[in-house]
Amino acid sequence: MAKWTAQHEAPEPLEGPVVATITGGTILWFAMFLVQLPFYGWFADRDLLWWVWTCAAGGGLGLIGIWYVRGRDAALKRHAAERAAAAAAPGTGPDPASPAAPGSEG
Repeated sequence: MAKWTAQHEAPEPLEGPVVATITGGTILWFAMFLVQLPFYGWFADRDLLWWVWTCAAGGGLGLIGIWYVRGRDAALKRHAAERAAAAAAPGTGPDPASPAAPGSEG
């Protein structure tokens, strides 16, 4: 297995409009589901109902994805704001170079 170990560092993840991308994809899945509903009998006659339910599942999983990426985006923004505040006011927080904060055990 050692020969399959990566020999270089992984690239940084691409950041972009993640929330908008997941929201757009979710809307497309639900739209495809709604477009296929009038043809439910046609799909049933040909044993192709999985097409309809795949779109429904894609929309449902997209809702979970929207919840996840919105939380992730909020956490990234919160972390960036905390780092900016710590950089703007040096000496107000614990020194990151110290092994432990005062009063902590370990």
